Amino acid sequence: MSDDFPLPNDLPEPEDDREADHLQGIEMPEVSLPTTDGTIVDLQELSPRTIIYIYPMTGRPDKDVIPEGWEAVPGARGCTPESCSFRNQYDDLRNNGVGAVFGLSTQTSEYQREARDRLHLPFEMLSDAEWELTNALDLPTFAIGGENYLKRLTLVVTGGHIEHVFYPVFPPDEHANEVLEWVTETPLRDSPS
Repeated sequence: MSDDFPLPNDLPEPEDDREADHLQGIEMPEVSLPTTDGTIVDLQELSPRTIIYIYPMTGRPDKDVIPEGWEAVPGARGCTPESCSFRNQYDDLRNNGVGAVFGLSTQTSEYQREARDRLHLPFEMLSDAEWELTNALDLPTFAIGGENYLKRLTLVVTGGHIEHVFYPVFPPDEHANEVLEWVTETPLRDSPS
């Protein structure tokens, strides 16, 4: 378990509601998203193997932005520990054939940049603030406090197709280990099926 922002033992576990079943094997849509370093990423051009971990939102130490009741929503809490776990496993993921790692939320790049810098993440975050990818892929969401948020999931994208989907993700602070294990046990094929 990660020492970065430890999670409580009684964190509610999300159930598999089958809302991500349609994603396995499909082509990434013609969507380009901004990153925290100011570049634009064409999601159809991701190769050879890219990890995109999708999370609801990160909080900030200088602002109270977490909606009331957040702790009780299964799968909502843990975005910062999850990002730290991908930071900690980043070199091992890259050494095992992963071309890139991205975090993705519907927060703006400016907002995400604070978390990237504060957490010393060695990768960029993708902003889907306009909900382009969310709508194109019909990604699972939840609502709290009158706002919609992405449910936590991870896409392994290879050659413009979704090779694998991790959903639901729990516990978030150990998820990068699960992804690394899958990557090391799953050889990269010449073309996705």
